[in-house]
Amino acid sequence: MENLNINTYHTTDEINPEVWDVLLLRRKLDLLLRTGKLLMESAADTNRIERNMKRVAAFMNIPEEKLHIDIRWTMIMVNVSDEQHSFSKFQKCENHAINMTMISQISKLSFKATEENYSLDDYEKELEKIIHTPRNYTPYLVAIGAGFACGGFCKLFGSDWIAFLFASICAFIGFRTRAYCVKTGINVYMSIGIAAFVSTCLAYASSFSGLSSTPYHPLLACALFIVPGVPLINFVDDMIDNHLLVGITRAANTIMMIGAMTFGIAFAMRILIVNDLNINQKINELSIVSHDSYLVYAFAAAIAAMGFSMIFNVPKRLLWIVATGGIIAVCTRNFVNLELGYGPVIGSFMGSFTVSLIAVKATHWFHVPNHVLTIPSVIPMIPGVLMYRSLLGFIELHGVIGEVTNAFSNGVDSALIILCISLGVAIPNIVARRNNNGIKNKPLCAS
Repeated sequence: MENLNINTYHTTDEINPEVWDVLLLRRKLDLLLRTGKLLMESAADTNRIERNMKRVAAFMNIPEEKLHIDIRWTMIMVNVSDEQHSFSKFQKCENHAINMTMISQISKLSFKATEENYSLDDYEKELEKIIHTPRNYTPYLVAIGAGFACGGFCKLFGSDWIAFLFASICAFIGFRTRAYCVKTGINVYMSIGIAAFVSTCLAYASSFSGLSSTPYHPLLACALFIVPGVPLINFVDDMIDNHLLVGITRAANTIMMIGAMTFGIAFAMRILIVNDLNINQKINELSIVSHDSYLVYAFAAAIAAMGFSMIFNVPKRLLWIVATGGIIAVCTRNFVNLELGYGPVIGSFMGSFTVSLIAVKATHWFHVPNHVLTIPSVIPMIPGVLMYRSLLGFIELHGVIGEVTNAFSNGVDSALIILCISLGVAIPNIVARRNNNGIKNKPLCAS
């Protein structure tokens, strides 16, 4: 029984009906698990994975009351059972990488299969097409996008355009370094640390050029392509949706990534600039108040948002949409923070909340999941200046109580801003999803 494969039989006459039903169910569960695996490995939130799998199960005529799905970071389990029989299958999830196009295509397929009454062969054929679809951008194009994204951050921090260029070049080289490390089999967290180290060293070297009036700004932005925005926002989503185990795992992964990035930056600074008190002072003196006009900040935000869209493999047709979202997010944050005086924490929340609220409608216009539009749009609001102030504060501690308080305060402020960005993205999406469940999700068919 274990070695039977439904694909080796062409008619039900060759085997008895009971065995045929078992083989058919196994094939359905296999396709269902492959669907969930692709979504998990593409960095979909757990609620989306579950909803898509249930929608596919409905198309396959697997009754909801007999279906049990357990989603983990590294494993997805499916069980179909009744009073007499129980069938279970497991699928490992190993190659985690952000792929917004994959998430969008699978979501569309789950609806299309039901609406157009696909056969299992049709569904498997379409799933294979999605699996073998090449990414929208070549590796070097993604690296260029990552470079300009960090350059956009640098400009948002108040740099001049020469520093913008230096930050872009350093980030490009760092991004390619990480890709090379991963390709050669180096641990993913070690690869992040190496990339952050290389980017920081190059940014420090650029400060000696004498070409920029803001020579230390590239240090703040050169490694921000590593910022785990998607895992962090998915963690908040999962915790709010009560998917605690997956959420905690995503949080641990986020902490490991940030820790590896911090180690790479701190190691570089300890080696290169441990005695350069001027750099520490300059970074601590940087103002987080806007230095340029809203037009300049809008342009920088658009560049950063599009750069991260390329890293996340957002469809090319949506780049201008994401750029617009980045502009709305940053300008809203600056307006609430500076014009209304509510501070950067509330400003960041309102910026991400506004973008997510608009995306709730925009998902129907452009036929993509909410996170495809919102996450790249809000990444430009990451508080890089505060993060680096906290990092440098802890590196340069000399046992003075005021130093500890200052470093800790900057760390708490940056953590609050990042949390508010995540909540601002998650809340409108969750509320809209719950309100629309009765409209968008068809009930599972009975067997």
